[in-house]
Amino acid sequence: MSAKKGLNLTLKIWRQKNNKSKGQFETYKLSDVSTDSSFLEMLDMLNEELVNNGSEPVAFDHDCREGICGMCSLYINGRPHGPDTGITTCQLHMRMFKDGETITIEPWRSAAFPIIKDLVVDRSAFDRIMAAGGFISVNTSGKTTDANNIPVPKEDADKAMDAAACIGCGACVATCKNGSAMLFVGAKVSQFALLPQGKVEAKRRVLNMVKTMDEEGFGNCSNTGACEVECPKGISLENIARMNREFMGAMVDKG
Repeated sequence: MSAKKGLNLTLKIWRQKNNKSKGQFETYKLSDVSTDSSFLEMLDMLNEELVNNGSEPVAFDHDCREGICGMCSLYINGRPHGPDTGITTCQLHMRMFKDGETITIEPWRSAAFPIIKDLVVDRSAFDRIMAAGGFISVNTSGKTTDANNIPVPKEDADKAMDAAACIGCGACVATCKNGSAMLFVGAKVSQFALLPQGKVEAKRRVLNMVKTMDEEGFGNCSNTGACEVECPKGISLENIARMNREFMGAMVDKG
């Protein structure tokens, strides 16, 4: 029985030393790539060849490689996370590509996500938005109420859990023509707004998070819907609507 033939690929990869330097695409040839390997394993294979040849390896982000952390985010052939739906880049397998294909690989393109090196971008803007209000106050004196003792309608609990599935990868920003982060912020606002534990800081939370989002340079939502389509966790646009309602209510109360 003959061995399974691997893919021969042409890779057009964005290379950039840092945020101050000018970047450009560089082309690499890679042979005999297993269709069973993941996209990141393919990049590992390329980097091994580059190192062995005395060249600088391609910098790219990764951590869990299980579709949980969102670190692996790449723009592949014009789509965040590549030519599949409901997955992160680390869950993308090479069987999605054809022998002889040219694959274009870029970092996220957003002013709010400056390039650190090659395919790695700085997504700390998301962290600052979270720090501005993505928390709840909990009495840790030892007399806390068990969360399971607080009645929550199942519909609200389900929606809160769906919103909490956001992994902060930034695909919503990368695919939005305006570079909007409203799906991310909407998800983070919603996961607390729907639960009783999140009611205490609800108004302060949404005002601070939206304010920080704007200060970080993200664009506005224009209801294109590309963010929901490309989100690896399927976060719904309903969360943006909920965030807007929370924001308007907080502004009215603020006077």
